[in-house]
Amino acid sequence: MSTDSELTAMKQSLQQLVGEADTMKRYAGFVEGVESDGALDTKTTELMALAIGAATPCDGCVQWHLDAALEAGATREEIIETLEVATMMGGGPAMTSAIEAYQMLDDAGDD
Repeated sequence: MSTDSELTAMKQSLQQLVGEADTMKRYAGFVEGVESDGALDTKTTELMALAIGAATPCDGCVQWHLDAALEAGATREEIIETLEVATMMGGGPAMTSAIEAYQMLDDAGDD
């Protein structure tokens, strides 16, 4: 399971990579546009991304979007329901990611 320091390091590495790779910079701009409020608010978008990250499974995606969903105001109940949807769609591998996300959610509450 990733820690807050690992998430911080991942975000710093992303910024460095984006600074050196034009294609990545354009993709990061696309992501920022998708994650900003539109027909779906940021919280909903981040919950969707969390579900997809868990169903894929993508550990870094789960941590990144769990953190972003919490920052966007998602409640514990909304996150747990999102993990249920991910597990419904992704089966056993998604359940493993859901367990890891649940543990991260508990850790986030300890701050």
